[in-house]
Order: sequence, then C-alpha cells, then structure tokens
Amino acid sequence: MEQLGDSLLKLIIETSTNLPPDVRRAMARAMGEEDPKSRSGQALSVIASNIDMAAECDGPVCQDTGWPSFYVTTPIGADQLRIEDAIRQAIAEATRRGKLRPNSVDSLTGKNSGDNLGPGTPTLHFHQWRKDDEIEVKLLLKGGGCENKNIQYSLPAELAHLGRADRNLDGVRKCLLHAVWQAQGHGCSAGALGVAIGGDRVTGYEHAKLQLFRPLDDVNPDSKLRELEEYVMKVANALGIGTMGFGGTATLIGCKVGAINRLPASFFVSVAYDCWAFRRLGVVLDARTGAIRRWLYKDDRPSAPMARGEGLTSGKTISLQAPLSEAQVRSLKVGDIVLINGMLYTGRDAVHHHLMQHPSPVDLRGQILYHCGPVVLKEGSGWKINAAGPTTSMREEPYESEIIGRYGLRAVMGKGGMGPKTLAGLKQHGAVYLNAIGGAAQYYARCIEKVEGVDLLDLGIPEAIWHLRVNNFPAIVTMDAAGNSLHADVEGASAAVLKTFAEPVFV
Repeated sequence: MEQLGDSLLKLIIETSTNLPPDVRRAMARAMGEEDPKSRSGQALSVIASNIDMAAECDGPVCQDTGWPSFYVTTPIGADQLRIEDAIRQAIAEATRRGKLRPNSVDSLTGKNSGDNLGPGTPTLHFHQWRKDDEIEVKLLLKGGGCENKNIQYSLPAELAHLGRADRNLDGVRKCLLHAVWQAQGHGCSAGALGVAIGGDRVTGYEHAKLQLFRPLDDVNPDSKLRELEEYVMKVANALGIGTMGFGGTATLIGCKVGAINRLPASFFVSVAYDCWAFRRLGVVLDARTGAIRRWLYKDDRPSAPMARGEGLTSGKTISLQAPLSEAQVRSLKVGDIVLINGMLYTGRDAVHHHLMQHPSPVDLRGQILYHCGPVVLKEGSGWKINAAGPTTSMREEPYESEIIGRYGLRAVMGKGGMGPKTLAGLKQHGAVYLNAIGGAAQYYARCIEKVEGVDLLDLGIPEAIWHLRVNNFPAIVTMDAAGNSLHADVEGASAAVLKTFAEPVFV
C-alpha cells in the first residue's frame, strides 16, 4: 500500500482546512435566517469569511484542531497494525506542517508531546467488512471547547428550568433542550448534537459521536427519532441563545439521535456537542495500493464562497491600543465593537496557573490578555502564526479576577464569556471582557502583523505567552466595568424561554 501515507495525510489536511458541503449548507441556512445586523448575524459573517479563508490557504479552520478520532473499516485479514502506523505518521506530519495544532498533553506532567502522538492519541476504531478491495477511513476532529460541553444524563433526573425528565422519549426531549441551553456560547454555537439513547456510560458517548458522522441534512429512518430531531431543531433555535451566545436564532445546525439497548437499571442519554467548525470527512481507499478511490461527505465540484458582509467591522467601531487607561476602559459598554491595534499577549490554562504562583515574565499593566492557543510555525529565527482564534474563557473563571487585579490588566479576550467572579473583578479593577468570534482562526491570523516574542515556551506552543502585534483586530465588549454582562443576560432570558417547554410533548 505505497500510497496509504499520502492518502491519510490528504484526509487529515482536508478535514482540518475545508468544511464539508453539508456543514456549509447548514451554516448558509443559519445566515439566511439571522438578522445580518444583529450581533449573531455579524458573528456569522465573520465565520463565513473564515471558512473561505481557510479553504483558500489550506489553513486550519479553527486553531483548536481538536482530538482526532479515526473510524477504519477493513477487509478481513488486512494488516491493521500497518494502517495504525501510517495514521500516526500522517498525524505527526500534519502537525509538523501546521495543519494540526500540537494537542496531545501528558495528563500527569502537563507536557505537550509536540506531535499529537501519545497514549490514547489519536483515537482509533477498527472494524471489518466483507468487501475485499476497499478500506474506509472516517475522521472527526472535535475541539476542546465543544468537547467540554458534552453532557450525559442518567434518567430520571431533575433538570434546571424543565423539571423531572423521566425514562421515556419526553425525558430525552428535556435532556436535549437542556444540553443546548447549558452550552450557551461556550461550545461555539451554532452547534450540532450527536445523541445516543441507551448503552452504558462508555458506549453511550461512543454512539453519540457516531451520530456526528451522519450528514446534517439526512433523514432519520426511525419516525419517532426523526420527529424528536425536528422538534429539537425548531425549539433550540427559538431559545434566543444565538451564534456565540450573543442572542438570536442561529443556535443549532444539526441534531442526530440514535438508540441502542441498555441495562434495565440504567437509562443514559449521552450528548456529543460539536461546534460550527464541524470537521468530519472520510475516504474510501484501494485496499491494494492505499490510493483514494473516492471521498465521503464531499462534492466533486469546488465549494462556493460563503462570505457576506463585513462582519464586526461593518458598523461603528472604537479603536483600542494598549496600554489602556482605566478611564478609557470604563467608558466602554456592552455591545461596543472594538478594533485592537498594537500588542496582544496570549495566555490560557497553563499561563493562568503559572501567574497564580509566579511573577509574569512580561509587564501586563494596561494590556489585553488573549485567551488563545495559536497554531505557530517556526520561520527562520522567527515565528509565523498559522491560526489564532479564541479559546473558551470560562475555564479561567477561578483565576481571572485575581490575575486582573494582581497584574493590572485592562482587558481579557476570549469566547463564551465569564462568570460572576470575573464580572465583579472587572468592575472592581476597571477592566472589560472582549468576545472574539470562536473558531475564526484564519480571520484573526490575518490581523496579526508580527510575533514580537514568546515566553514560557516550555509549556508548549498552545500554552505559551505569545507577544503579538496586531492591526484592526475586531472584538465585541460583552462584559463591562459597570457590571453588565451580555452572557448573563442571554443565559437568563433563554432560561425563561426554556421553562415554557417543560410540559410533556412526546406522550
């Protein structure tokens, strides 16, 4: 199988850089149903531009290139060890080329392997079929932000705003509505649900992820599940959560439900939440040569451009250049669109942990801390940012208020917003939270003019402090120094709507 390695590398790169047609159609429908002048509409415009940019430059659609899960089906007697070795080599090569971010971290030491290989990485599922001339390989790249919004219910259960969910289809209905509501914008809505009813705790999640391999515009052959999917799509988009959790109608682009048998004592509903950057492709290979015979989830014709409008730069904007003054920051209000010029400093999980115990290696007074783990390539003696969208900020909620006060930050930027502890810190210290558009890795990479330096590189490329010089980097103020939070407002308003769906529907 002399062409196997090249075929697998093509699959990985294409999955990371070019969204499949069914996802593009779903996002186009979402754009058509959302007010283009609303916050969600503007976010969708940025997302559309980013999808185009990624496909044009073969760059990662999102900087979080996710956890690679392969589903391989082979003829009986095929050398699965050889295929596994080829997959691992292709993963390492795609990482070296900057098509995947180094995402495999030792759970005990925190050390990044640097090549996306390690115990458990990547995930490989092998199955056999009776065809003797073809190998099928499917790949799902699912990012950490949406993976963290997966949720599993054990019924019966009491659910916030919906009451008791029983062991029946209506109980499942309540679980799915709650799953969408609890995700808000943290998982980069507009999202998609893969759902499994039944199984044990492990097979439930596995079957839920398998549902994400169904095309978004397919029809469930089970009439009861089809009705449930259609219901969830309609109601989820009426909750008012919207793209990025900004409010609006574009909250969900897909809901795919499957059912497997369970133990009499158990009734699990497992939900795999995927983001708008729904990266899933497949190939059918010649079993003798390893060459690609055909693609799965992909049209033969080129993808049509998706971009419409100018996104966050289409209306009134405020220019910001650090260091920022307290007076300047306190004048900003929720809803203001800002264009950042000058310096940004990245810092996410490991950096926050470091700053709680050690001095900062860079003066952060008046600066903007960007929750971002970029894809970075070495270029001679310098560095090139290959993808640079925001990460989910809520993970830093236990630390952010203290970090702001201790180091004199005037703004933190990420996606999904933060909680009451950070909101109080913003008010106390005179700072704001800026929401960049989740997943827009190429859109924001083009705003970065130069990497001026890097600190704490021993933490790994995604976790280091990168010193970025930016030009017209757009974001929206969603938490201000007066104690206002768009995220709290949307969560509260959507909870009130959710309560109206507590009465039984599937009886």
